[in-house]
Amino acid sequence: MDRIECQWCKAQNEPDRTSCFTCGAPLDKRNLVSDSGWAEAPRLRDMTEFRFSNSTCQIEGELVPVAEMALAQGDAVFFEHHVMLWKEPGVPMSAMNTSGGMKRMLGGMPHVLSIAHGPGRIAFSRDAAGEVVVLPLHPSMELDVREHAFLAGTHSLNYSFVRIKGLANVLHGGEGMYLDRFITQNQPGLLLLHGYGNVFQKTLQPGEKILIEPGGFLYKDSSVIMNTVRQSMRTGMMGSHNMYLAEMTGPGRVGIQSMYVHHGSE
Repeated sequence: MDRIECQWCKAQNEPDRTSCFTCGAPLDKRNLVSDSGWAEAPRLRDMTEFRFSNSTCQIEGELVPVAEMALAQGDAVFFEHHVMLWKEPGVPMSAMNTSGGMKRMLGGMPHVLSIAHGPGRIAFSRDAAGEVVVLPLHPSMELDVREHAFLAGTHSLNYSFVRIKGLANVLHGGEGMYLDRFITQNQPGLLLLHGYGNVFQKTLQPGEKILIEPGGFLYKDSSVIMNTVRQSMRTGMMGSHNMYLAEMTGPGRVGIQSMYVHHGSE
């Protein structure tokens, strides 16, 4: 029996399904791709449900979407504590200490992540318009995500962070842009992000470059090299204006968001 391949995550699905079993993307619609190669992240239908491990996740709402999870015994997800919307009283909680606590605090990032353990239900949402981006990660993958975009990740993911010097100075002053890094080992994982506005993804070929306004950057494969470049424009006989951009060099995926929200006051 022929199976349907999800255009977003490439998972194989039963022919009678209308949404992907792995990421929730609609299977009865073709991907929308611009002439320049940017693919729209699938807008998940209200009440779309998909599975990870022995648990399920349901996406509710569209303007400010909520990710509601029914965690099975033995499954767990980790998250920044302020993105939790509600949970059942019996869902056990613990804390994940992260390295570089003082550096993370100075960068405006939480130095402790919360972990919810099954069984039970818990829901997550960021208080801004946008969309939930579901990224299944196969074994031996690494993904870098801009700060304050992470919604939730499964317990099979390893977590660390990296700092890109210069980009925070471009945006709003600071010591550099911090990126959350998610790594899979021998097991697959599932990562949920919140993108402000709309989210688009492009796969760069080896050596292919693209320049992105730093506020629009959302995520990238760790194989994509990210540097800060300056472009100068003359504004008169004696003056000039500098534009700072994030240069991405392939191979790998790059995700962008159409709206930027400054979190420096958090």
